[in-house]
Amino acid sequence: MAEGTKHPQKLLLFYLSSHRPFGLGTLKIREIMPFVPLTKLPHSHSAVVGTMSFRGSAVPVIDMAAAVGSLPLTLEERKTASIIVTDIQRKEIGFLVRSVRKIVETDWKDVMSPPQSLGDRAFITGLVNIDDEIVQLLDVELLLARVYPESVNPREVVLTDVQRETLKGLNILLVDDSQVARKQLSDALDSKDVTYFVTTNGQDALDLMINANNDGKPIDILVSDIEMPGLDGYELTFNVRDSSSLRQPYIILHTSLNSEMSVSYAKQVGADEALTKFDAEELLHAILRGAERDY
Repeated sequence: MAEGTKHPQKLLLFYLSSHRPFGLGTLKIREIMPFVPLTKLPHSHSAVVGTMSFRGSAVPVIDMAAAVGSLPLTLEERKTASIIVTDIQRKEIGFLVRSVRKIVETDWKDVMSPPQSLGDRAFITGLVNIDDEIVQLLDVELLLARVYPESVNPREVVLTDVQRETLKGLNILLVDDSQVARKQLSDALDSKDVTYFVTTNGQDALDLMINANNDGKPIDILVSDIEMPGLDGYELTFNVRDSSSLRQPYIILHTSLNSEMSVSYAKQVGADEALTKFDAEELLHAILRGAERDY
C-alpha cells in the first residue's frame, strides 16, 4: 500500500474492571468527562443508568460493564468513574467506565481477529498488543443491539419490480467484522430475495474477489466496513482500485462514525460512496446507483 494511504488508528484505552484493558477508536468519541449526576429513565434496560445533558441534548448513559455481562459499577465506584460520550450510528451515547487510561496509536494491520472460541456473544471485534498487553476492541454495535434491540430491525424498504430485479442480477459482497452489522446488511438484502457473498474481514474479501474474477463472475458491488482487523476498509478499497487484473466494482464504504473525515478519506482511497450505518433504504439505493454506474 502506498505511503500516502496509510491510516493509523488512535485508540482510547480504558477499564471496566481493575485489570482488563479495552479499546475504542477515538473517531467514535465526542468527549471524555468525569461522572455527573444522572436522571433515571423509567422502563429502561438495566444497563442504562440514566440520562445526562450534553451540549443541550439528553444523552443516555450505559454502564458498559453491565452491558457486557459483568458487575455494574457501584454508587461508590461511580464517583471516580468516567463517561465516554460517543457518536455512533447517528446517536449520541454515553458509556460509563471505571477509568480511562490513555490514547495510543496503532494500525489496523496489527489488530487480530478474536478467536472463534469466544463465540457469537463476545463483545469484541479484535485484539491488539499495546505495550506487551492484549487490548480488546469493543464491538459497540453488538453492545447497543443488546441494550436497544429494536435498533437492529430495519424498516421495510419499498422498491419497484425493476429495482428488485436489478438487485438480483448483481454479484454483491458484504464485508464487516461486527456480527450485528453483518445481520443488518444481510437482512436488508434477504428481505428482497437478493443473493450475496459475505466475509468478516478485508483480506478474505480481497481473496474472494480475486477468485470470483478468475471464475468469470466478478463482484459488481462491494459494501465494506471501514474499521476492521487486518486489512481495513480503506486498504481493501485501495488494493482493489490499485489492481489491474480485477474488474472494478462499485465500492460503498460504511461506518458507525458520523465523521466527515471518514467520508473524505473514503473518497481519497477510491470509494464511490461512504454511508453512516445503518439505514436500509440508503444502502439499497446506493447499491442501485452502483448498478447504474458504467465502469
